[in-house]
Amino acid sequence: MSMKSDMQRFLTMCLEVTSEHDREALLSRILDSAMDCAHSDAGTLYLLEDDGLHFCRMVTRSMGVRQGGHDAPITLPPVPLEPKYVAAWVALNNKPINVADVHTDTHFDFTGSIRYDAMTGYRTQSMLVVPMSNDKGELIGVTQLINAQGKNGETIPFDPSVELLVSALSSLSAISITNMRYAEQITRMLDSIVGTLSTAIDERSHYNANHTRNMVRVGENFLNWLERTGSPRAFDAVKRRAFLMSVWLHDVGKLAVPLTVMDKNSRLGPAIDDIRARFRVIALLDRIALLEGRIDESELARRAKENGDALAFIEQINTSGFLPDDKLAQVDELAKRTYVDENGETQPLLTEAEHVCLQIRKGTLTDDERRVMQSHVVVTSKILAGILFPKSYSQVPVWASSHHELLNGAGYPNHLRGESIPDEVRLLTILDIFDALTAHDRPYKPPMSLEKALKILHEMAEKEGSLDGELLAEFEQSKAWEGVI
Repeated sequence: MSMKSDMQRFLTMCLEVTSEHDREALLSRILDSAMDCAHSDAGTLYLLEDDGLHFCRMVTRSMGVRQGGHDAPITLPPVPLEPKYVAAWVALNNKPINVADVHTDTHFDFTGSIRYDAMTGYRTQSMLVVPMSNDKGELIGVTQLINAQGKNGETIPFDPSVELLVSALSSLSAISITNMRYAEQITRMLDSIVGTLSTAIDERSHYNANHTRNMVRVGENFLNWLERTGSPRAFDAVKRRAFLMSVWLHDVGKLAVPLTVMDKNSRLGPAIDDIRARFRVIALLDRIALLEGRIDESELARRAKENGDALAFIEQINTSGFLPDDKLAQVDELAKRTYVDENGETQPLLTEAEHVCLQIRKGTLTDDERRVMQSHVVVTSKILAGILFPKSYSQVPVWASSHHELLNGAGYPNHLRGESIPDEVRLLTILDIFDALTAHDRPYKPPMSLEKALKILHEMAEKEGSLDGELLAEFEQSKAWEGVI
């Protein structure tokens, strides 16, 4: 083979090594490429750890042996970092070693190789051992090549001219491994940030952390179903991680929402205690009026019943579901009532703020409180904008802060419509609404049955046009909620 073709082949190997993104495939490719480059029959790839050189890959082509990786783990103990072992010497000195025949060499202890040969029937003879150092001079591991092959398949010593090529390839491999480790460190860092933020939410509001965890679990189940069924919507590994990260972070903006709003479990919230105290004061004032002779027993009883009925009505309205017009009218009439305080001044039975709260037709939040709650998506966007996400996660802030957008434009905060809402956000919205409807730990409402929740989701998709009907159908078919709710 010509020098030109050999160089082209070598450059191709370098490109293949540096373009590989799967760690397990990269490690196998490193050893295979080095063996091809040096025309060797066997080889071992070691990675450096604190306690020595760990066997990562072992290949003997003439015997059809391939070990290492998830499918064929190597159980041999690591090589100690002692200079009597050739791989350890190379690691300690960061220099290559070329041994013509291990059986006649007197510099290193090759008893391990000879013992292994006795077990397998193989005969180790020539050996080229090269350090794998990255661009910072840090040792990553060692490439050990065994039995260079001559033109007729005979075992020969390694040609010194291939040392440079194998060393260059090993250096590129070390850089690739280092970059991959950096990427893994960045991913772990992002995961730790996500975990910290989720913990912060958990500390403030237990139900909201459950909400996020449940969404992640249901989301994972659905993505697994898409993959199993071969759906064209199936996510690849990178998009899957990015999407699930956006689920973890979608409510991070609620860190800025007051708990008096986020955990408000009734229309009045803590204000109900003020009203109860006010009615107790009114009862005491009426008792004083009786003792002072300003009213009689029958008037006291009438007032007591009237005020008791009013407080009972307020208590009922405070925690009721949907309020029809007649109930709202009763609230308005009640708000017109007054009483005379201990200073002889006329006071309204309900403050203006209490009146507004009791006029909430559905839910527990006033319009102002709802705007505060809805602001969490804007805060989510601001928080995530301050994090420098890698390119593969660049859409996480967009997806996370858009989960309240609806296809018909009725969502918030940007009132996006139709095609401007990506599939990832459409799925995130379905997961969010589904958990909100079925959650068992919301302080302000009981859980909804699965059947009723799905019915509401279908109404939103088919009647309102706010959700993706096809995606919702797949979600329902997947039963991704099983084992979660």
